[in-house]
Amino acid sequence: MGQRRITFFISPERLMVGSFLLMILVGTLLLMFPFATKRGYISPIDALFTSTSAVCVTGLVVVDTGKYFTFWGQLIVLLLIQVGGLGIVTFSVLFYRLLGWDVPLREKMAIEETFAYTPVKDVFRVVKAVFIYTVVIESLGAGALFLRWIHGFPPKDAAFLSLFHTISAFCNAGFSPFSDSLARFRGDMATNLIFAALIVSGGIGFVVLQEIRNKGLRPRRLSLHTKVVIVTSAALIVAGALLFFLTEIRYLLQGMTWKERILVPFFQSVTARTAGFSTVEIASLHPSTLFFLILLMFIGASPGSCGGGVKTTNLALLFALAFGRLRGREEAVLFKRALPRETVARSISILLAAMTFIVFSLIALLLLEERNLTATLGDEVFLRSLFDLVSAFGTVGLSTGVVPHLSVAGKALFIVTMFTGRLGPLTLACALARRGAEAEFHYMEEKIMVG
Repeated sequence: MGQRRITFFISPERLMVGSFLLMILVGTLLLMFPFATKRGYISPIDALFTSTSAVCVTGLVVVDTGKYFTFWGQLIVLLLIQVGGLGIVTFSVLFYRLLGWDVPLREKMAIEETFAYTPVKDVFRVVKAVFIYTVVIESLGAGALFLRWIHGFPPKDAAFLSLFHTISAFCNAGFSPFSDSLARFRGDMATNLIFAALIVSGGIGFVVLQEIRNKGLRPRRLSLHTKVVIVTSAALIVAGALLFFLTEIRYLLQGMTWKERILVPFFQSVTARTAGFSTVEIASLHPSTLFFLILLMFIGASPGSCGGGVKTTNLALLFALAFGRLRGREEAVLFKRALPRETVARSISILLAAMTFIVFSLIALLLLEERNLTATLGDEVFLRSLFDLVSAFGTVGLSTGVVPHLSVAGKALFIVTMFTGRLGPLTLACALARRGAEAEFHYMEEKIMVG
């Protein structure tokens, strides 16, 4: 009994769940202090929603970040984004090292779960690399944005806005002090490219960043994981931009310049998978555009990154498995490498768990908010509700206008959805499950018809 109780607290899944819950609670309390808001008050549910959205690097908001929060409130949100993007376990490992203590096994296992796909010998070396990449990339991004924005804002405002947006972009959070997100920079190529670079850097994973730094972009020298991440991410960006252009060329893009017609689809394709910034009003998009953006948000970023979703590698693996079966193969093959059955099984489990969670969450949302949302959104209530819910699960932050009209129950549902999306349904299931001894026997096999 005693051993089980200890295991409950030290498993890596439970450590991650507990650390995120702690960050959310601390953030909620800090945002409720009078100095954090301009009116001196924020409701507990709105403070909890904002804290969860920041820690889970989502970007959905129930209050305007720039208008509602003071400088100190915005700074709290920014710190929650940074800590939530990297994870409190990462900071705890650095803390142990600074004090000269040994890193506990549970922290080592949690770091492996978060940032590596192979066993890690030196956990501190991994954490150190994560911090170095974060500081370097965010410093370069903030400097570039500051130089771009210094002529449009007072120096102090330009400095803070550059830092805020850089951290928000690299952590794929999507928070912005601007009420219109980045709509004012729709035709600003430099700003669009800086944000895109930050979002992609934060979304491909630290393992990929380190491998590119050490080995360059030579395909023969890269690992299978890095190849899959780069190719899949690039394909999704190109396909997303092309689809956005084709579906909106007669609608949203019609009154824009050709420069904007190119930048808007490109930027929205980059940001839709996990970042949540927007240069156009999402609610004004054509239903067909909203639908394929839902698919991009569901896929999300890559493993070991700041982003959410079911991950790009799972998409590539499932396509490889499907094409392999069509060719008569029983294994999933990518770049002439067969993937282990355990990896395939976990990938399918992640996909099914995510789809199941979204379906039941959508049913719950429509039941809880039927009258409220129908009166506001009319016939588009289903598509818009699905869009915002997948945005919450994928920790994206794009919204068609559903979130501001939610009741307390609806906000609570979105809080759970953001939390589940950040950690993953399987991680939560493992954290809540009671671990028993692994079965040392196998049941007899029997076939069923599957199509």
